[in-house]
Amino acid sequence: MPPMTLQQISDRIEINDLLIRYTTAIDEKDWNKLDTCFLPDAKVDYTTSGGIKGDYPKVRAWLAKALAPFTMTQHLISNTTVSIDGDRATTRTYVYNPMGMPKPDGSLHIFTVGAYYNDELVRTKDGWRIANRFEEQAFMEGTLPTNFEIAK
Repeated sequence: MPPMTLQQISDRIEINDLLIRYTTAIDEKDWNKLDTCFLPDAKVDYTTSGGIKGDYPKVRAWLAKALAPFTMTQHLISNTTVSIDGDRATTRTYVYNPMGMPKPDGSLHIFTVGAYYNDELVRTKDGWRIANRFEEQAFMEGTLPTNFEIAK
């Protein structure tokens, strides 16, 4: 492969920062920060993990309800492949996501989701944004808490 240009290096760093900002926003339940990750009309599909599919505003509202009971989440990402074509890019990122919900005795019921984020990105005047995300679940270790129902 030929050496990367400064623009290609910058794009990859900015895309990596976007993906990290997404995971941080989700784990901190910072919905305003999450808004800086997606285009307003982005399409998001979490159905393979038991979630919903739809336009970003609908999915954002669902995330706020669905994640509220979890006192601990860690969205750990790695092995991102990036393909850039001008102002558009595609990425595939490995996700390891332990989540914890309090049990009646105060301990945490923990389960882990392994998945891939398959994203289509667009460069905007404010930086790279997710235009389309498909979360592809690979595995779930453990079980959902018995008292938990995913909000739809």
